[in-house]
Amino acid sequence: MITKEKIKTEIDNLKDDYLEILYRIIKALEMPAGEAAEQTEAISKQPPKEQAEWHSFIRETYGCLADAPIERGKQGEYETREAIG
Repeated sequence: MITKEKIKTEIDNLKDDYLEILYRIIKALEMPAGEAAEQTEAISKQPPKEQAEWHSFIRETYGCLADAPIERGKQGEYETREAIG
């Protein structure tokens, strides 16, 4: 059985690069069941060909950025402008 302590230990051993990804996964798990069900229902209403294409896309791309996750760069500073009117 997996305990909170075991999960915490694994998180402590996780590379810092993966913490953002883990956080997003945890937030997705907090999604209300109704909202998750709506998304699942929307996918299931697609024609079988589109469903197959979607599942194929997921299988082909899943984990492709595991070694080089996307990061948002610095946004820089914006100039201060005068107020309008």
